[in-house]
Amino acid sequence: MKRVEITEAAAKIVRQLQEAHGELIFHQSGGCCDGSSPMIFPEGELYLDESDILLGTIGDVNFYMNKDQFEYWRHTHLTVDITEGRGASFSLEIPLGLRFIIHSRLFTEAEGKAFNKL
Repeated sequence: MKRVEITEAAAKIVRQLQEAHGELIFHQSGGCCDGSSPMIFPEGELYLDESDILLGTIGDVNFYMNKDQFEYWRHTHLTVDITEGRGASFSLEIPLGLRFIIHSRLFTEAEGKAFNKL
């Protein structure tokens, strides 16, 4: 059971970005511009601190979310996908004419019980 997953189309882009940039991380902050969209950065480029929560690993990439944003999403299963279009962020996929997006659904009762400890 996972809190966050990735579509095959998005995983393909992640693999392409890993080949070009090495180790990566996803982060979803909930800030301005595209801050509520998942963004991907080279590992070490984005400062993470105690306000960031590791939700899981997708496509060999850790997915972090800011605690404030997590409060809105804590009862949902997230799936990272990719779509055409330029976002307004510094995320690595933007020059490809693509952007990562989130599809969400409420947890099932069993998932809610399993993840209630976070």
